[in-house]
Amino acid sequence: MALIEIIISLIVLVLLTVTGILSIKILRQYERGVVFRFGRLIGLKGPGIISIVPFVDRITRVDLRVRQLDVPKQTIITQDNISVDVDAIIYYHVTDAGRAIVEVEDYEAATALIAQTTLRDVLGQNELDTILSARESLNQKIQTSLEEVTKSWGIQVDIVTIRDISLPENMLRAIARQAEAEREKRARIILADGEQQASERMCEAARLYEKTPIALKLREFQNLSEIAKERNLIVVTNSTENFGTTLGCIKGMNR
Repeated sequence: MALIEIIISLIVLVLLTVTGILSIKILRQYERGVVFRFGRLIGLKGPGIISIVPFVDRITRVDLRVRQLDVPKQTIITQDNISVDVDAIIYYHVTDAGRAIVEVEDYEAATALIAQTTLRDVLGQNELDTILSARESLNQKIQTSLEEVTKSWGIQVDIVTIRDISLPENMLRAIARQAEAEREKRARIILADGEQQASERMCEAARLYEKTPIALKLREFQNLSEIAKERNLIVVTNSTENFGTTLGCIKGMNR
């Protein structure tokens, strides 16, 4: 009898030890435990040490950290009927662990699929020039559209970034020609503006020289002085005309 009591005591002790081990769970700071009892959701637990009823409760761990979702390349037909390949990166995190487990079967796969669909829908409503030049606004539109769906799953979309836009080879050549033509247009406009400003300055200078002829003569001497720096040149001027005026100008220049 004593031996039987000892064996029973050992069995009870082992069962209690196993039950105690199975009833204690440790959740990390970024984890939450979704607890089901007989199939019904009874609440969330964690982080730290938590206890459950062994063989009765079932716990599902949910990671609350921000996750990165790499959206593969999607072939998109733009509003102006151009085919482009676009991929993106989406960052999201779980805000309500209970809804993420209860409302959707696999929230990670569901988020990936809805992200691909939303990317095609939003970009397909815009022309190619808008997709290339307005990425920030398109990122915001995609994020807003995603949140309208994932919010009911307890998932918050933090960042959406269009990473790469691949264009067909013929479209790349067309864009290059367009950019070259635009630069040529700007260059010609700048040159024409410069010519206009120069002609206006020359007209003003001509009116000033008309009022003060001596200034024109001084300008002539200044040009001759610049030309004289080239020692291999011979400059012939009409020095006999207005000789007295010329001497007076030279004297003024010497002063």
